[in-house]
Amino acid sequence: MAYVENTQPEDGCVFCNRPAQPDGPENLIVARGQRAYVILNLFPYTSGHLMIVPFEHQPSLEMLEAATRVEMMELMTRAVEVLRFVYHPQGFNLGANIGELAGAGIADHVHLHVVPRWGGDTNFMTALGNTRVIPESLEETYRRVREGWEQWGNQA
Repeated sequence: MAYVENTQPEDGCVFCNRPAQPDGPENLIVARGQRAYVILNLFPYTSGHLMIVPFEHQPSLEMLEAATRVEMMELMTRAVEVLRFVYHPQGFNLGANIGELAGAGIADHVHLHVVPRWGGDTNFMTALGNTRVIPESLEETYRRVREGWEQWGNQA
C-alpha cells in the first residue's frame, strides 16, 4: 500500500533516477543491459508487467541510437521468455505509448511494455470499478521475476 499512499511527486525523471539506486525491490529494476534496463511497472496491469527502458532520456524511439533500440528489443524478447517460464501466461501485450495523447504516463522518457495476459485477467473490478486487482505484491513479483531472470539466463 505504500506506493499507492505516496502522494509526493518525484523530483526529475523516474526512469533516469532509478538506475542510480542499487537493484532490488526498492527500485524494481530486474536486469540491466549496456543501454537499457528492465523494471517492474509500479502500477501494473497484471502480475509480471515489465517495462524496458533506455538509459538515455528521449521521448520517442526514433531519437534513440539503433544499438539502443536493438538492445531494447532483445531485452523485451528475454522478458517474454522469463515471464513464460515464471508465470505461464496465455498471451502478451507488447508495445509503447509514445506521447501523452497516446497514453504515455511518462511521455518524456520512451519505454516499452511487456504485459503477460491470461483468460479472465480483466474482471468486473476493472470494467465496473475502474480498479485493478493484482494477486501478488510487487515485492513478490520482483522476487519471482528476478529469480526467473537469473535461472533463465542459465538455461538459455
